Amino acid sequence: MAKRFLQQAMDTLHAPDAAAMTAGSAVDAMLKEIGYEKGSVYERINLAVKDHKLTESMGEWAHEVRLGSNRPRHADAERPHVLPGEAAQAVEFAESLGHFLFVLTKRIERGRLAATEASNPVTTEPEEPKQQGRKTALDPL
Repeated sequence: MAKRFLQQAMDTLHAPDAAAMTAGSAVDAMLKEIGYEKGSVYERINLAVKDHKLTESMGEWAHEVRLGSNRPRHADAERPHVLPGEAAQAVEFAESLGHFLFVLTKRIERGRLAATEASNPVTTEPEEPKQQGRKTALDPL
C-alpha cells in the first residue's frame, strides 16, 4: 500500500496538492506497515520516535509532511494549497523514509546474515571429487 502511495506522490509532483496528500498517505501507510496502526498519525509518529524506529529529526519532518498533506485535504482557510517546493520536499521525505524503513533495513539484515555465515564456515569436510582418469584401450567398457 505504501509503495503505491509513494509512486502516486512521485507521479503527481506536477500537481503539488495531490503530491503532498499522497506523500502524507505514504508516510501513514509506512507507519502501519511497521506495526503502528492505532491512534492518529500524530500519535503514531511520536510513538515511532519514542520507540527509536524514527530519529527525532525524522519525526519532525514526518510531522511537517503530515501537516502539509492536511492543508489541501481539509481545504485550510488560510493556506489551502501546497507550493511545488513543499510538495517536492514531502515526496523526498516519504521516499527517504521508505528507503530507511524497508530497503536499508533489509540490506542490513542480509549483510549481517552473510557476515555471520562467513565467520561460521561449515566444519564438515567437503567430499573428494571422484577421480575420472582417461580411458584406455585396456579399460573395460
